Amino acid sequence: MPDPRPFRVLGLQQVAIGGRDKSALRALWVDLLGVPQLGSYRAEAENVDEDILRLGAGPGAVELDLMQPLDPERRPKVHEPALNHIGLWVDNLAAAVAYLTAQGVRFTPGGIRKGAAGHDVCFIHPKPDDEHPRAGEGVLIELVQAPAELLGLGGSERT
Repeated sequence: MPDPRPFRVLGLQQVAIGGRDKSALRALWVDLLGVPQLGSYRAEAENVDEDILRLGAGPGAVELDLMQPLDPERRPKVHEPALNHIGLWVDNLAAAVAYLTAQGVRFTPGGIRKGAAGHDVCFIHPKPDDEHPRAGEGVLIELVQAPAELLGLGGSERT
C-alpha cells in the first residue's frame, strides 16, 4: 500500500534548550561536556539570542541550540519551556507543510523561512485551536528541509 504522505522524516535535526541566561547552558554543554560551538544567531523578530552547537559529525550530526530571550517579557518566550523545540529533517518541506495543513495541523506564524543554520524551516504549533485541531501535543516541532547530502539516508524508499 503506498504511503499517502508526500514527504519523509529523515531523522532528528536539532534540539533547542532555552534559559533566561544561556551562560549557564553554555558552561554545561560547551565548557563541561566539550560540545563544539559552530556559531550564533540573534533575531529580534523571534526574540532569541542563541548559540549553535553540534553533537556528532557528518550528515547525521544533531544541532543543539542554546537559547535565551532578548526580552524575557516578550513573546515568543524561548526559555519557556526549557526544552523549547525539536527539529526534524524532512525530505520535502513544502510538500510536508501542504499535506499537514490539509490534515488540520496548526503552524506558527511566519511560514517557511530561513532558520538559524541557513536551512528552510517552519514550525508546528504546540497547541491546536478551533480552526486547526491537530498540533504538536505540547511540543513545538520544527520541520527542516534536509540538505542534499542527507537525502536518501532516511530509511526505506517510498513506494
